[in-house]
Amino acid sequence: MKRIVVKVGSNVLTRADGKLDITRMSAIVDQLVWLRGHGYEVILVSSGSMAAGRDELRIDHKLDSVSQRQLYSALGQVKLIGLYYDLFREYDVHIGQVLTMKESFSTRGEYLNQRACMNVMLENGVIPIVNENDTTSITELMFTDNDELAGLVASMMAADALIILTNVDGIYNGNPSDRNTRIIPMVNYDRDLSEYIQTSKSHFGRGGMITKANIARKVADEGIKVIIANGNTDNILVELVERPQQTLHTEFRPNPNPTTQVKKWIAHSESFAKGVVHVNAKACAALESENATSLLLVGVTAVDGDFEEGDIINIADPSGNTIAIGRSAYSSDEARKNIGVHDIRPLVHYDYLYME
Repeated sequence: MKRIVVKVGSNVLTRADGKLDITRMSAIVDQLVWLRGHGYEVILVSSGSMAAGRDELRIDHKLDSVSQRQLYSALGQVKLIGLYYDLFREYDVHIGQVLTMKESFSTRGEYLNQRACMNVMLENGVIPIVNENDTTSITELMFTDNDELAGLVASMMAADALIILTNVDGIYNGNPSDRNTRIIPMVNYDRDLSEYIQTSKSHFGRGGMITKANIARKVADEGIKVIIANGNTDNILVELVERPQQTLHTEFRPNPNPTTQVKKWIAHSESFAKGVVHVNAKACAALESENATSLLLVGVTAVDGDFEEGDIINIADPSGNTIAIGRSAYSSDEARKNIGVHDIRPLVHYDYLYME
């Protein structure tokens, strides 16, 4: 079976007044069930808990943004998953809720536990419905938005495709209001589209199209096809499967030579880094060459931060630019003691090194 992660944004699931659009939710559930019936395993990453909670309770005093998010998401998550339960039950399809946090992807053990949980759900015919646990996430440790979460899930679950449903038809090659502007139908995984993308964000979501494009490129680089399409278009998921050539969307063509599963995890781990290792020009050139090269301590010039063996670290060139991410084989104290030392094990082995 082909495995698809479908991310549905707040701008698809909410109406203009900010309330949940139950009709749209029902239509998306219909399409997900259709996908299951046509040989696809489905994982749903769904926004909407804040909108559901805001509609459930009216408060007569002001709350700060964190308190609002915690209150409304706690209320709304119950309502949202309840709605999904009722909609899927009409088809006798079982669902399971997975609430996660960015920290849960930062250590290899938790990462593998989450993957095992979703795998056993899929093996038993249960659709995982994934969302960030906003009740305990704090601002500094939140996902940029659910696009980032969906990218991590797609990578972790070795999906064949990630479909990001938003409120536009894809990425335009100019200003969408210009009648000559067109949707870019196909993009290589290594193409930079920032010149085409506006910086505005959706009214009810946290992220904009730049975030979506950056996530899409990273996921496509890992060998997973990514599609950005309009979730408000009738039967969009079915159309993308049956009539992709006639359906407006932007597809990011996957890298035909993706990295290993461990490196996929490391690729998404830059924001989890516990420290920075600075390297000299010679080490930088070796890492950036076409040869498989580990980072040796002889090429390290400085170590910033406090980290333990196994933690994620950033690797910076002589100008301070991050060129790679890796899993350290030393603690920060051990690394500092061995700066410049020859003939000892690498600080970051090539198997645990991801070049930016």
